[in-house]
Amino acid sequence: MGELKTKRNEGDVGAFLASVPDEERRHDAELVCSLMAEVTGESPTMWGTSIVGFGSLRFAYADGRQSEWFVVGFSPRKRSLTIYLMDGFDAHSLLLSRLGPHSTGKSCLYIKKLDAINLDVLRQLVTESTIVSKKNEPPASAP
Repeated sequence: MGELKTKRNEGDVGAFLASVPDEERRHDAELVCSLMAEVTGESPTMWGTSIVGFGSLRFAYADGRQSEWFVVGFSPRKRSLTIYLMDGFDAHSLLLSRLGPHSTGKSCLYIKKLDAINLDVLRQLVTESTIVSKKNEPPASAP
């Protein structure tokens, strides 16, 4: 299995967010960036060319290899604001029912308009996901 292509880098988060062409999507991304920074206590960093992540954790593959990934993150995609919650959504069904219009993938929450959702619920989702993801981080592998 190959190595992850999306890695933390020294990209300028502010410049990336300023480059989002759609004004509403740019504003939504800036708001989510502030919310995630506040919840996690971490500074935003670029992961690849289009994902803003907060914190980092190790995750283990089935074969025992480990990689680094962000704890929570987002990307202002053209079709929706994509929010990455690494613990998935199985434990969050009650919160999701109160969030407002959205769709989900395995670890992706898709929101078309941030002003259509309940930001307090989003904050709670990010908070709970951060706690669970950090608690479930595997121990460091032996050298």
